[in-house]
Amino acid sequence: MHFRELEEKLVAFRDARGWMKYHTPKNLAISAAVEMGELLEHFQWESDEEILESIKDPAKKEAIADEIADVIIYLTLLAHELGIDLDRAVEEKIEKNGKKYPLRT
Repeated sequence: MHFRELEEKLVAFRDARGWMKYHTPKNLAISAAVEMGELLEHFQWESDEEILESIKDPAKKEAIADEIADVIIYLTLLAHELGIDLDRAVEEKIEKNGKKYPLRT
């Protein structure tokens, strides 16, 4: 799925519930940050090894996946409200990063 398809689904979901009035750029940015905090709670105080072991539990893995999805949902809606094409933005950022961090030979 491309970001454009995801965006269309999310906007339709939001609009069907009358939530557009709450989805201002400021509120969406704050919500993305809040959800990122909730994601980080799953990693707090654990080593990388402990985290990788803990996600063998399907419930733990699902909880983390839910938080990642929440972050992506809010950022996708934020991009929509700001008129940012995420497919293009990500491609352009990868290109910029390639120039900034070229392969070493």
